[in-house]
Amino acid sequence: MAERERRSTRPRGSAFVPKTQLLTSEDVERAVRRMAHEIIEHNGELNQVVVIGLQTGGIGFATRIAQVLADVSGTPVATGTLDVAFYRDDVKLRPVLDSAETSISVDLTDRTVLLVDDVLYTGRTIRAALNALGDWGRPASVQLAVMVDRGHRELPIRADYVGKNLPTSRDEAIDASLEGVWIGTLVAQ
Repeated sequence: MAERERRSTRPRGSAFVPKTQLLTSEDVERAVRRMAHEIIEHNGELNQVVVIGLQTGGIGFATRIAQVLADVSGTPVATGTLDVAFYRDDVKLRPVLDSAETSISVDLTDRTVLLVDDVLYTGRTIRAALNALGDWGRPASVQLAVMVDRGHRELPIRADYVGKNLPTSRDEAIDASLEGVWIGTLVAQ
């Protein structure tokens, strides 16, 4: 494994120590609503859209985006969760969570899949998600929504819908949830 991959992977037994809150829960809700409106504008009919949250950080955002999409459009939106742990190229460095699971109740063939994650960083998680989706059908298209795009891409992956662009250094870490977004550091436990 390359040295840069070791540096950018959260080590086992590390904890996030927040330094500054960058977005409040109200800021996050505004960003989610804006992204939902962009998704409707881009896709029109939502009956073929499936919103899939990536384990673990993307699930809360996916659920909330699906709720807003349904509220605004009047159309219920199919949802699911996707665990990409075994599709990652750094599976030996990252712990596999017992509670993480994939739950997709519809065939993705010819559907528009909206992958949702909390933070877009190197792009490796999204690459793994694209590989994992193949086990669930062949989507007509795949779109990506993230709450935070922090830069430092190692793969040619770009989000279609971004809550907030927050450039960071590689030494910083971002924690994003519906309660807010914080910047901080990782420390060994």
